[in-house]
Amino acid sequence: MFGRIAGWYDFLNHALSLGLDIYWRWRLARSARPQPGSLVLDLAAGTLDVSVALCRQYPEVRVAAVDFALPMLQRGQRKLAGDLGRRVLPVQGDGRRLPLPDASVSAATIAFGIRNIRPRLSAHQEVLRVLRPGGRFCILEFGTGRRKVWGGLYNFYLDTVLPALGRLVSGDPAAYRYLAETIRQFPDERQLGRELLDAGYARVFHVAMLSGIVYLHVAEKAGQAEGEAPAQGGPEAA
Repeated sequence: MFGRIAGWYDFLNHALSLGLDIYWRWRLARSARPQPGSLVLDLAAGTLDVSVALCRQYPEVRVAAVDFALPMLQRGQRKLAGDLGRRVLPVQGDGRRLPLPDASVSAATIAFGIRNIRPRLSAHQEVLRVLRPGGRFCILEFGTGRRKVWGGLYNFYLDTVLPALGRLVSGDPAAYRYLAETIRQFPDERQLGRELLDAGYARVFHVAMLSGIVYLHVAEKAGQAEGEAPAQGGPEAA
């Protein structure tokens, strides 16, 4: 399914969010705080927007861009001109069995992809395995579609407008029905936080954006990153 819509993916992301997805991904990359010179995991990397944002914000890191859908990675490779082509490493892989050794990345990100990996606990634990002590797993995801936002206007958009626009532009109605259904079924921010704690993360917090339509979740692995002071504060630390 994601292979079928790869050609329209970036355009529809920007159009259907009125361009806000660019800022949301920038916030996601900003929250990662990788160690200089380290490897960062961008899981469900898609067309590589987050991977590029990570490289631009952290000029010394390399990014392992892992996605299950090869056509999405192939579409994103056109963004990897010059130095980016050497620092972003696209790899087709499964988020439940990452092609990385233990404690090999100093941070991990996933944008609008955790909904698509089931069971989620397997992905949470696998990211925890590859994180270094003190590393962050940063998740950008829609809030649950079961909660009314803006008096139900957002829910109407999600259930009716989004699938119609996706069908009109991409010609693939099933893909955008799937998007709406997975958002509606997704757990709320507190339940996702409990899942991450149950998976073994030591500290979890979240930041709501756009009235809770989108959330930035940050989960930290126990321990302290080499050369860094212990993290302080709550959501503002993102």
